[in-house]
Amino acid sequence: MKKKGINALWFIIPSCLGFIIFYFVPMFLSIIISLTDWNGLDMLFAPGFMSEHFVGLANYTDILKGKEFWQVLSNTLLFIVIYIPLMLACSIGVASLLAAKKKGIGVFRVLYYIPVLTSWVAASLIWKSILAPQFGALNGILEIFGIQGPGWLLDEKWAMPAIVLVSVWKDMSFFGLILLSGMVGINTSYYEAAQIDGAGRWKRFTKITLPLLTPTIFYVLIVSLINSFQLFTQIMIMTDGGPNGATQVLVERIYKYGFRYFKMGYASAISWLLFVIIMICTAIQMRGQKRWVHYEV
Repeated sequence: MKKKGINALWFIIPSCLGFIIFYFVPMFLSIIISLTDWNGLDMLFAPGFMSEHFVGLANYTDILKGKEFWQVLSNTLLFIVIYIPLMLACSIGVASLLAAKKKGIGVFRVLYYIPVLTSWVAASLIWKSILAPQFGALNGILEIFGIQGPGWLLDEKWAMPAIVLVSVWKDMSFFGLILLSGMVGINTSYYEAAQIDGAGRWKRFTKITLPLLTPTIFYVLIVSLINSFQLFTQIMIMTDGGPNGATQVLVERIYKYGFRYFKMGYASAISWLLFVIIMICTAIQMRGQKRWVHYEV
């Protein structure tokens, strides 16, 4: 047994080394950098680096005292509040359709998953063209019905809802497939018993499917919440944080402070504040799951 354990260790060491080098070391360095005013250009940890660049908790106090961080956080939370309920509703709806045993459903499942396979860069560029206020396809369709479309990405009120629309379109295929696996895993005897008792389709969905799907929904909520806080690509390509800062979000600010304004210490401090926020939200979700998540027995 001891020899087997030593042999297994040789297979584990490469993965552990990769984990340490690419995860723990960067995390440790980012904590140190967040305590400095390093610009990202000077030699990192050269002789006298800390004495020259160390600022302590100044970056954190500046961030928390400034108005920008709270405005950016509110923009991020606005995205989450609109995105998660809409994404979840669409994902559950489409998963219900995909779970139906009908002819040609396999082809529909493949077509439905295409948005997930599309890169965010390509999808964002296409949707930026579709949402163009003057010559965009969406406003052109609305005009046929006599509706004057908004400025979408150029309007402060509509820019974030437009980003939500694109994000839901892209993500509901991925989360819908996860929810579909949860639906397929539900014991069919529950539906057979309910049908014998005269329960209709809606009754079976609300009293059987949804309660037994809550573990999968819980997983989707955890993953989608973390992804929402990391919102970046579609913002950078479609609005670049505009108009007038209406779509500035936390990761977008981290990127710009680090690689445009060359304030790596400030950017690292924001990233650690984001880490704390995600951890708190995840902990709240983990604690609250006992009240609404039901596991099949």
